[in-house]
Amino acid sequence: MKAIEADKLRNVGLFGHGGTGKTSLAEALLFTAKATTRLGRVEEGNTVMDYEPEEIAKSASIGAGIAWTEWKKVRVNILDTPGEANFAAESRNAMTAVDTAVIVIDAASGVQIQTEKFWELATRFKTPKIVFINKVDRERADFFKVLEEINDTFKVTLTPLFVPIGREDKFEGLIDLLKGVAYTWPRDGSGAMTETAIPANLQDQYKIYRVKAVEAIAESNEELMMAYLDGQELTAEALAEGLRAGVKTGAIIPVLCGSASKNMGLQPLLDLIADAAPSPLDRGAVEGFKPGAPEEKLQRKPGDNEPFSAIVFKTIIDRHSGKLTIFRVLSGSVGADSTVYNPNRDTKERWGQVLKLMGKDKEAVDQAVCGDIVAVAKLKETLTGDTLCDEKEKIQYDLVQFPPSSLSFAIQPKSKGDEDKIQTGLARLCEEDPTVRIRRDTQTKEFILEGVGQGHLEITVEKLKRKYAVEVTLTTPKVPYKETIKLEARARYRHKKQSGGRGQFGECELVVRPLPRGEGYHYADKVVGGSIPRQFIPAVDKGVVERLSRGVIAGYPVVDLEVAVVDGKYHPVDSSEMAFKMAGSMCVKQAIEAAKPILLEPIVDMEITAPEACTGDIMGNLSSRRGRPGGMSSKGKNTIIKAQVPLAEVLKYEPDLRSMTSGQGTFTMEFSHYEEVPGEIAQKIVEASKREEEEEE
Repeated sequence: MKAIEADKLRNVGLFGHGGTGKTSLAEALLFTAKATTRLGRVEEGNTVMDYEPEEIAKSASIGAGIAWTEWKKVRVNILDTPGEANFAAESRNAMTAVDTAVIVIDAASGVQIQTEKFWELATRFKTPKIVFINKVDRERADFFKVLEEINDTFKVTLTPLFVPIGREDKFEGLIDLLKGVAYTWPRDGSGAMTETAIPANLQDQYKIYRVKAVEAIAESNEELMMAYLDGQELTAEALAEGLRAGVKTGAIIPVLCGSASKNMGLQPLLDLIADAAPSPLDRGAVEGFKPGAPEEKLQRKPGDNEPFSAIVFKTIIDRHSGKLTIFRVLSGSVGADSTVYNPNRDTKERWGQVLKLMGKDKEAVDQAVCGDIVAVAKLKETLTGDTLCDEKEKIQYDLVQFPPSSLSFAIQPKSKGDEDKIQTGLARLCEEDPTVRIRRDTQTKEFILEGVGQGHLEITVEKLKRKYAVEVTLTTPKVPYKETIKLEARARYRHKKQSGGRGQFGECELVVRPLPRGEGYHYADKVVGGSIPRQFIPAVDKGVVERLSRGVIAGYPVVDLEVAVVDGKYHPVDSSEMAFKMAGSMCVKQAIEAAKPILLEPIVDMEITAPEACTGDIMGNLSSRRGRPGGMSSKGKNTIIKAQVPLAEVLKYEPDLRSMTSGQGTFTMEFSHYEEVPGEIAQKIVEASKREEEEEE
């Protein structure tokens, strides 16, 4: 495949709430532009964009699909992104790679939670937006109501360029407000567009919305505005130029509509992308920094003559064919058989072919110009989020970020001996999806799989089984409780053992006192007069630390206390490090038992986003989980609730939130601090710990 000039490129991402039809829209765009010979159907599992077995099974995207086509001598790179909150990190990463965000909205459902999040993301990235109101042929679809809802939610002025002809199942075409004509399509999915006159009964509506469209375009350009105010008729060329300039700056947010599944209304969207969407050269300089010196800012202007730089926004790992690294060229150009520098890893990377992706299919390209989205195979060190650049002109970008984990499961192999295979497989999956994390909890000894949500981790487990032939069981992880003391206390213990030969003797007196929460463990040597020789003082500390690791109430680590050794005795022959270690261990146990020991539990900060109508149910549910509200705020038709809740109460929160909000609610969770467990609950935890200990014996 031959390269194309940067000004002939259009990078477009499809963003929207799950179920709005983004993948169907991508398939219809490819089919309309003759990049494919058939119209892929999500429900039939034969789409270009969703080809992973897990996507086909779910009939939903879990990763950003990538394809390209050509329309009106322009090459359009299309990124079809997931709409589920579980996989929103893929969508965020894709936003770093595109120059235009097509916000897809269901004509019946309107603005939903993820719609708002993607809108805000595009605004933060200063990415120009196009709104496509999809499924206008659905029951209860209302194009004009959705227009009002978008205006009310985002406080923006939209510019409809087309309005529908017919409603719901009577939808048959569009009125072109700028050209003053109508287009109709058959409902068989063939996409054959026919130009006709505007129906007589829609002439008044056409005139009203044409005035709005022309005024919006004129307002984005001072010259056009002056001409319009002078009563001049704006030419088609002037309107087209004003539209392009307004879309590029974000002053104009055009609105189109159609039915992707029926392949109706796609040519106008392709025309708008080719004629008005910004090229990579319109993006402006991208800010980075000098590797190793984040405070020293650098910039790269878009252009083939600039030093090469790129951002890696996606990684695909196949068990058989290896790793595929996908990046957006931000400056310069790059070809096959190149060596580049990765400042994140301080290493050089070399590749052979440069590839264009059409879903899972690949085609070699001569050169990737500025702005192009390409892939290379089998890079050794490079991961998602890394920068690739010219070694002589180093720069590093910080564009890709990953959300914190909000859900954890303990994992156990279904078959003995699979531990190594699990570690290897999950390590590769973590490379492919950095929002998946695996760690070993040093306290509970469990392997913990962390992710964005339950659906996210379930998909990860399915991939582990398919790609690496290993099965695991997900269980609720143990809560990492801790123990501490509330009072100061003193104890003395003598370890003495005589069984023939040299005996064991060590005696120490310890004082324990509580420390402020979060201080951990302090050890103090307050022995005077040599009652314990200096060489045995560390041995007492070792015994104390060993005992603190398993507590005295329920076997959890003891924290936030000071242990001071104040006195003791020794024997010149029988004393040893081991004897004083044993004395320290038993003495601190007795001291803690006298210091009113208590259980501590982890508290997390939660932020829940849900429809306003669900607020009462959510607040009541949080109260039943011992949650403390931290405030509420409104965002569009949604409410953001902040609260602090014990971790033990929200380990299985996601399915309950999904049930309360009909799948509309999302949440994030982050560790805050430890607090004392209420007495009645603490007693249950202690009893459960004792039962578990008895079962193990």
